[in-house]
Amino acid sequence: MPIKARRSSGAAFGVCLAVICGTAFAASPSARKAELKEQHGELRERIENLRHDLAKSEESQAYAADQLREAESAISDANRGLHQLAGQRNSVQGEIRTLESQSRRLAEQTAAQQQQLSHLLYQNYTRGARAEMDALQLLMAGRDPNQAALDYYFLQRLSQAKADLIAQLRDKTDEKKRLTEAAREKGAELAAIEQKQQQARSKLVEQQRQRQTLLAQAADKIKAQRREIGALQKDEKRMARLIEGLTRITKRPPRIASVPGEKTAPAVRNDRTPDPAEAGGAFAALRGRLHLPVRGEVASRFGKPRAEGGTTWKGLFIRAAEGSEVKAVAAGQVVFADWLRGFGNLLVIDHGDAFLSVYGNNQSLLKETGQQVSPGEVVATVGNTGGNPESGLYFELRHQGQAFDPLRWVSLR
Repeated sequence: MPIKARRSSGAAFGVCLAVICGTAFAASPSARKAELKEQHGELRERIENLRHDLAKSEESQAYAADQLREAESAISDANRGLHQLAGQRNSVQGEIRTLESQSRRLAEQTAAQQQQLSHLLYQNYTRGARAEMDALQLLMAGRDPNQAALDYYFLQRLSQAKADLIAQLRDKTDEKKRLTEAAREKGAELAAIEQKQQQARSKLVEQQRQRQTLLAQAADKIKAQRREIGALQKDEKRMARLIEGLTRITKRPPRIASVPGEKTAPAVRNDRTPDPAEAGGAFAALRGRLHLPVRGEVASRFGKPRAEGGTTWKGLFIRAAEGSEVKAVAAGQVVFADWLRGFGNLLVIDHGDAFLSVYGNNQSLLKETGQQVSPGEVVATVGNTGGNPESGLYFELRHQGQAFDPLRWVSLR
């Protein structure tokens, strides 16, 4: 190609690149929010389809623990609602405290201005009759011009000061009315939230009673089925299918710019099991500095044989009191929050770079699919859902779908 033609082509490419970049960076914050909302909606839809696919592959009502699904899911939803109401209540209470602080400050300012006005009125009184004379009377009195000028100046300043203070006091009165009305509205909002909390608690108690009844009826059958080697193996396969689906959904393929006319290198196949220790990225940088998601006793460890036999632990079981807080081990996005056979109320967080953390057997899931979470943020509460015989958290870490030992990545100090 001639040099001139190449330059022309390069200039055209530069113009196109500038237009594309300009369009990309010109996106408004509202457009970006709309885009993120759309992406979250697509994520939820794809994960919901995955959940339905998993459900189709299950034998309908084949396990006694499945009878608990509706009750345990309802308890989780109720507790999440209570958690959200508690957050709203705290927010409203904070606003009320702010209004009360503003009211106190307003009262102090009003009292100070009233004192200033009283002082001005007292000064006016002590000046005697001269202070009551208007400017014309002062000029016509035939007194010393210098004294008359001083009196006139004093009257002007006094009148202006009184007018300013009266105007400020009027504004303060209006502001007091506004604060009183705002406090009344927030008080009504708080009362409504507390009423909703009371109703939600009553509903939660009833749902917990129903679960206890179902659990008592099916307890022996659940225990027998959990002792079956095949049941545990099916649980593992179910989890593997879920993780495989989530990994596929959340995978972010690298963008490789291809040059027209350039041959693409043949794909290289790698059958070696991925080693998370060799991975890069933000999550991998936390190796050795993560904290376990709940305080408790590590009763079962990764790779150890399960008591029921036939398989090994793919994560940790941390024995903890029911209702204990479960915290995210790192920042990420919730990609699954639902009931899963064998694991009860299950939550999975995507940390990027093909890393996932898994939290099972929860009493309640406090986050929903698509939500972003921060390190140490409470995402669930400990329970024994899914037919688990004791209260605790089942916890896994996975990289590219493969489970690995969480204890090699956490600090127990």
